[in-house]
Amino acid sequence: MTATAAPAPHIATDRSATPTVGRNEFGVITIDDSVVSKIASRAASEIPDAGAAASRLLGKSLPGAGSLGTRATSLTELPKASAQVDGSVVLIELSISVRWPYSVPAVAQAVRQRVRDRVTELTGLHVAEVTIEVTNFVT
Repeated sequence: MTATAAPAPHIATDRSATPTVGRNEFGVITIDDSVVSKIASRAASEIPDAGAAASRLLGKSLPGAGSLGTRATSLTELPKASAQVDGSVVLIELSISVRWPYSVPAVAQAVRQRVRDRVTELTGLHVAEVTIEVTNFVT
């Protein structure tokens, strides 16, 4: 006799059926800053020409710091992200590196749009601002 797996529960993807963040008829939905930060970091890494930022010490970039056991500049690692959620509005800050010789403004704009879209899609939050700091080029 073989056992059959129960079908996976269906999760609504229709925006009109998705509950909104905040108070609704069923209760309250809150999303922690750290959850939004992780989503933003993953979304930024989906842009192939952006990656983890260089380590910084006293405001200066340390491109070779990866050998010291600290964050390395890399296109395969996750960028540093932070978020501040206030109700249904979020402000996001990212530190990234950019692949040489790609345009910094073009890559930053692609990252900003991807982060805005993914955070809104996955959380329902309104992304008011995405601040991007480019700390290094990756060759």
